[in-house]
Amino acid sequence: MPRGFSDFVMNFHFDPLLLAIATPLAVAVAIMLGLPKRHSIRLAYVGFGVPALIALWCWANFPADAGVKYAFFNRYSTGLDGLGITLALGLNGISMPLFVLAGLVGLAAGLYAIQSTAERLKIYLMLLLIMQAGLMGVFASVDVFFFYFFHELALIPTFIMVGIWGGRDRNYAAMKMTIYLTVGAMLSLIGLIAIYVKSGASGQTFDLIMLREALAADPIGVTTQKHIFGLLMFGFGILVSLWPFHTWAPLGYGAAPSSAAMLHAGVLKKFGLYGLIQIALPLLPEGAKHWAHLLALLALGNVLVVGLITIAQRDLKQMLGYSSVMHMGYAFLGIASFSVLGVGGVVLLMVAHGLSVALLFLLATSVQQRAQTLDMTQMGGLASKTPVLAAFFAAATLASIGLPGFANFWGELTIFVALWHYSAWMTVAAVAGVVISAVYGLRSVASVFFGPPTAALEEVTAAHPVTDLSWREKIPALILLTALLVVGFWPKSISTPLDSTLGASFRMLDAPRLSAGR
Repeated sequence: MPRGFSDFVMNFHFDPLLLAIATPLAVAVAIMLGLPKRHSIRLAYVGFGVPALIALWCWANFPADAGVKYAFFNRYSTGLDGLGITLALGLNGISMPLFVLAGLVGLAAGLYAIQSTAERLKIYLMLLLIMQAGLMGVFASVDVFFFYFFHELALIPTFIMVGIWGGRDRNYAAMKMTIYLTVGAMLSLIGLIAIYVKSGASGQTFDLIMLREALAADPIGVTTQKHIFGLLMFGFGILVSLWPFHTWAPLGYGAAPSSAAMLHAGVLKKFGLYGLIQIALPLLPEGAKHWAHLLALLALGNVLVVGLITIAQRDLKQMLGYSSVMHMGYAFLGIASFSVLGVGGVVLLMVAHGLSVALLFLLATSVQQRAQTLDMTQMGGLASKTPVLAAFFAAATLASIGLPGFANFWGELTIFVALWHYSAWMTVAAVAGVVISAVYGLRSVASVFFGPPTAALEEVTAAHPVTDLSWREKIPALILLTALLVVGFWPKSISTPLDSTLGASFRMLDAPRLSAGR
């Protein structure tokens, strides 16, 4: 039963999900109210550390056989219960891995930001903490209203950070991101409202559990499902940089400050994929089947067209931005396969990509600080001066390519296997993307770290002697790399509860369904 705030205070118990959201938000409010700088920095460690520790605790204590049930579930009254809006928090096998991803990437990005030399550091940390609170809320929300609300809470600081602390072309990048992501968010909102209106719960609830039960008994009509899924596919697709609506992403990530790029590319970008898997597929299965082929064709545009564009990049951050867009194509292909194996591979890839791309953006900034440029043609030979940086960058690149031993391998492999059952020729085309990834990835490692240094780099290093990674850079990098290896060598830590939830969800979809619909 919903509980009011007074009931919650009187009957307080440990709610890890609420604490993971409230802690960074409370620290951000304390900084906003004028907390001195030294105290702000100390509290920022708490703001980023508590969600990460709670995420790891939830991972360790998550029941492997959860099925469609939500662990750590609690529901709170919001005063809008009459509209069906309650703060319902919980984790299932799909959301748990992404909740952990948000906690770990947030911790790495926060530690990197705290030790940075960013101007107006207090405000910078405040915005990052608000973003972190939103990210934890997105994946902990069972109520669709708050799922969307927390996304917007995390998105707004992104625009501000790009516009103020961004690099080259930051104003144009911030404006383009704002336009594209606002359009995508609006299309998604229309689709979510349409589900609310058409649900068998008579439009009285945004609760995902109740919506699933209502639509399992009385599904939305096929034609209506097609329209609503189309809105969600293109809305969420724009947010995830589905080709050809992808051009905001490389520009935005290239201009964004490091920690903002880590959080957005690594975590917030997964919002659209997560929405398709957690909401659209189970509630609109006939609509998903109708749009699957077009979605797969557009996804191949991500893999092949954007992949070839990535090869042509000479700016390191632009290359990483395009690479991120390219790898989202694999995720959309897994969704298009409409199978437990394919969708499970998507979740694994989302986690792996989030960790690896966040690590690469962190290391790219470290390279830029030492070479005083992002132009890979003006580098070379850095490995002799920065062997630890070279080792981290090579490992992150190999993870991104999908080398066995890293989490990315399992995500890509399962997607390819599922896709083969859907379309053999699409699988061959998608596997070609691995070759493309190897070309631009290994070439970037060679250009930056090996071979003779360029004259431009020698001139820079003569004026500013190059040092290897400091501990302020090593610690966040180690957090991300360790997580990649843990999932790479122990994928069952994610796949077992994930299979339980997806298997139960797909069995519900295969059950006899009423044909009348609305």
